[in-house]
Amino acid sequence: MTTARPTVITRAFLLLLLWGATVLSSPHLVWASQSAEHGLAPPWWTAAPFLLLLLAIALLPLLTPHFWESNLHRGLVAFACSVPTVVYLLAEGRAGIHLLLHALEEYAAFITLLGSLYTIAGGLLLADRFSAGPLTNVGFLVIGGILANFIGTTGASMVLIRPLLRLNRHRRRRTHVPIFFLFLVSNMSGLLTPLGDPPLFLGFLRGVPFTWTLRLWKQWLLANGIVLTLFIMWDTWLYRQEQADKVDESAKKEKHSLPWLRGKINLLLLAGVVACVLLQAWLIQQGLSPLWSSLGMVLLGWASLKLTPPGVHEENGFTWSPIIEVAVLFAGIFVTMAPALELLRAYGPSWNLSQAWQFFWLTGLLSSFLDNAPTYLTFATLASAPHEIAHLAQHNPKLLEAISCGAVFMGANTYIGNGPNFMVKAIAEENRYPMPSFFGYIFRYTLPILIPIYLILTLLLFTT
Repeated sequence: MTTARPTVITRAFLLLLLWGATVLSSPHLVWASQSAEHGLAPPWWTAAPFLLLLLAIALLPLLTPHFWESNLHRGLVAFACSVPTVVYLLAEGRAGIHLLLHALEEYAAFITLLGSLYTIAGGLLLADRFSAGPLTNVGFLVIGGILANFIGTTGASMVLIRPLLRLNRHRRRRTHVPIFFLFLVSNMSGLLTPLGDPPLFLGFLRGVPFTWTLRLWKQWLLANGIVLTLFIMWDTWLYRQEQADKVDESAKKEKHSLPWLRGKINLLLLAGVVACVLLQAWLIQQGLSPLWSSLGMVLLGWASLKLTPPGVHEENGFTWSPIIEVAVLFAGIFVTMAPALELLRAYGPSWNLSQAWQFFWLTGLLSSFLDNAPTYLTFATLASAPHEIAHLAQHNPKLLEAISCGAVFMGANTYIGNGPNFMVKAIAEENRYPMPSFFGYIFRYTLPILIPIYLILTLLLFTT
């Protein structure tokens, strides 16, 4: 197992992130990424590499599990799928280069945020003093659901997933625990503030008032309440069927002699990451690249490695494999989905959308496979045309409510619907939790659990 001390390859990878964020923060790329009109109309075939990469992520773990275990092999697959897209964009000249640079800039912001939160959260060690059982699990989910609105779904996921996995590792039937954690903490709970989820933060940057999302409390309470109720019933039923393993009293006594939380310096560093996220708004207003704040996140992650007390990362089961897996796969996803998003922008206006439920489902279903942040921005712009998104929030809030809920809630539909999803899956598997495959997740959990909830939300909130 890889230890918490970075290997040569890991150090090189972290330095590459730092270098990439620096290069991508140059004025040339700021101009490229802020170009409103790319002037590019990609043909339909350009969406094929993105679909091929999704199929590879879904099928290769089943067809060639040994091959897929290697992050190097995952990276090679992502690279191979990205080559046709890169060649096409470069051949399109200035417009294609603009689109490619914009995708790279978004990826740099994405991976530096996830990487810094992953590293910092790995230095927070919560003592295993909790009594295992459904009530404790519910407590973790509730706290995570509230915390997500202050430090984001990614931050809350990285802080709480490891102690929750340790708490339930003795159980024979435990896969549902990270799955429901992914539903609630990693996705559906981050609806009440712009800090909760990237789509809402994009809306805030486009003029939507910071407190506007608080009006979504009914949707938040209904969706999360249903999921939490299902989890209580499911977890309690399974827990009662199992024979709890006996706890070594000496080990329990030793754990009670440890402090509740170790690596407390990382709480300050975590607050620094949140401050960097808020800094992005000011940077954009000043015409600067938001990736300057990404540099701050990289430095905060580096500080965590230096300042965390020795042994905390190792005792926390911290390794670099999950974040590297996410980095190599999402590099391919961000590049190959760039033409797919352009196709959405080009053909979206011809769909003649006008009803809230239409925006809820289309935004949500596309957010399940595309990045939910640009999908939110695309449909919000479409709904507010010819005005700004802030005008939509004031004069037709029902449409923006539907778009916001679709982007945030339905990110839970697949492993790639939201950044924390793949991270939670990777950490759970590293902790020997049997997680379903890409399609197994959709057919065993999304379709029977989440889709009925979305139908209830549609009938109660978006058809009146």
